[in-house]
Amino acid sequence: MVLKFYYDFISQPCRSLYILLKLTNTPFQAYPVNLLKGEQLSEDFKEKCSKFQKVPVIHDGNFRLTESVSILRYLAREYSIDDHWYPKESKEQARIDEFLEWQHLNLRLNCLTFFRTTWILPLKTGVHPTEEKVSGDKKALLKSLTDFDQLFLGDGLFIHGNQISYSDIHAACEIEQPKFGGYDPREDYPRIKSWLDNVEKACNPYYAEAHEFLNKVAKEIEDT
Repeated sequence: MVLKFYYDFISQPCRSLYILLKLTNTPFQAYPVNLLKGEQLSEDFKEKCSKFQKVPVIHDGNFRLTESVSILRYLAREYSIDDHWYPKESKEQARIDEFLEWQHLNLRLNCLTFFRTTWILPLKTGVHPTEEKVSGDKKALLKSLTDFDQLFLGDGLFIHGNQISYSDIHAACEIEQPKFGGYDPREDYPRIKSWLDNVEKACNPYYAEAHEFLNKVAKEIEDT
């Protein structure tokens, strides 16, 4: 049976897995889920798709799995994915795991918090955040971006050298997310900008496809 992939491009982890599936030519059926409409919260979704009521989700036959990093590791074991995305060699794999574990409470947490404060909550409630709240969330975001820049970007084209890995896709999708709130990290971090350009070039046309909605929103914000 063909792998089923449930996703919404508003979600950073969904975008990263979609790009990976496309780049690795992994056969899959795409099932869009509208998070803004709350489709993932329905009893039908809970019963037929995932008890966790979130995306991304894969169904591989009768096997269901959530959480993007868990899905990555499963795909690397079960499907024909080029080794550079998630190497089998222990130390190389550990470097990717190191980043993926670090990002949860750093890039992931603070990019998501800024996104929720500046875009999701105003969209859902009609109430705009205070300047103090936005400033505090942006300060935490900038700290994570600075740490990422200093800890993970060096002389290579990508995080782990001159060959792209899943770390790059995952990080790039997170760092694009603040554009929903009107902030593009490229403006303040030239090394991050250069790295993002490398990732986008290596992942197109799927990178552009996955970020089409985000970039449309960012353009509308820029034009207001």
